[in-house]
Amino acid sequence: MTFGSTRRQFLAFAAASATAGLAGCSQLADGPAESEQTTTDSGATGTTTAVESLPDSVGLETLASGFGVPLDVAFAPDADRRYVADQQGLVHVHESGGLRDHPFLDLRETVVSGGETGLLGIALHPEFAENRRMFVRYSAPPRSGTPDDYDHTFVLSEFEATDDGTRAEPDSERTLLEIPEPQGNHNAGSVLFGPDGYLYVGVGDGGSAGDRGEGHVEDWYDAVPGGNGQDVTRNLLGSVLRLDVDSEASGNRSYAIPDDNPFADGGERLPEHYAWGFRNPWRMAFDRGRLLVADVGQSGYEEVSLVEKGGNYGWNVKEGTHCYSADDCPDSTPDDVRGGEPLVDPVIEYPHSGDGVSGVSVIGGHVYRGAALPDLTGAYVFADLSAEGRLFVAIPSDDGLWPTRVLPVAGDDAQKVGRVYSFGRGPDGELYVLGGGSDADGLHRVVPAE
Repeated sequence: MTFGSTRRQFLAFAAASATAGLAGCSQLADGPAESEQTTTDSGATGTTTAVESLPDSVGLETLASGFGVPLDVAFAPDADRRYVADQQGLVHVHESGGLRDHPFLDLRETVVSGGETGLLGIALHPEFAENRRMFVRYSAPPRSGTPDDYDHTFVLSEFEATDDGTRAEPDSERTLLEIPEPQGNHNAGSVLFGPDGYLYVGVGDGGSAGDRGEGHVEDWYDAVPGGNGQDVTRNLLGSVLRLDVDSEASGNRSYAIPDDNPFADGGERLPEHYAWGFRNPWRMAFDRGRLLVADVGQSGYEEVSLVEKGGNYGWNVKEGTHCYSADDCPDSTPDDVRGGEPLVDPVIEYPHSGDGVSGVSVIGGHVYRGAALPDLTGAYVFADLSAEGRLFVAIPSDDGLWPTRVLPVAGDDAQKVGRVYSFGRGPDGELYVLGGGSDADGLHRVVPAE
């Protein structure tokens, strides 16, 4: 497949094809796999693999295909079963015998789908084997409380599965959170449980370009008007949220606020915020308690950050390590804005053009913890929407940006990922890629190249 020469051309092509327009660090240690759904942190010891020892290429084993646009995958803890979220509003069930005839969940009459809207993320509760709770993030038509001139409503809901885990119980939906979305893009979509048992939710800046225009509030930075990413008082856009979905709900919310959230004590700052300064965080992942967040860039650079509680990751003051839409920019907020907090640079950055690692929209991945590809152990594998048969791999470093290079997909397998939408990591630490190319969009497992 031939992609457009610019990001705008590619995204226009992707939308027309009903694809998703996705639009100082400690080392990550070697060791056995740790599920995203564990509730303890085993810590980090040992060393990562070296750049020179990385495999020359990898292969892809196709497990299922024929999806619309597969955007997320979750792994059952008590069965050989995978749940695949399709943008149009379906959650499919994949088992060793293939896809079940009936989906786990069908929200096609509820979900607004197309471009960057749709069914965008799923997460299983850490105790899914016992309580059968699944959390789903999707786009809905404007609901009560969403201004008339806004595009749609962000919805985070919970569903209960049947005892065998293969279907959602009818009428079991419980809405946890709704956020008015001014535009149709920059919707993020990741939902995942951290090792602390809390639910983390990625929220984009609300859309448009530059985090400005209708629905984008004023912030402290005058060089670029607007900025939901730099505001934590008037909406939840441009942030990573952290919610307690297991404790008694607080106030008029359908969830509780973790006691150690940055603004849990109240005041004008919204207590759901965990970290902020994001444009469009497309896929987040935990590894050994560390949170990696990929954030889609605007005009020049894509980035991945190692995110910590209370961190400000720069948008729309910065795009990656660079000033956005200004000749120079500060490295921190003013002293009267949350005490002069630093604008934290990413650990991975790549440009929209050039040789090697480049592309149009970053697709966040996972740190490899499996057994099939030992040379990848401890390395972060990710991609770009315009994959063109390539994945990327980065080696964690304590010194500045992480060394990053292309990881080719070998032979005919490269045709399976002309586009990459998302990644998953199974309980055994093996990696899965959701993508498509000359073949139908599918779920693929990363394997050694033949």
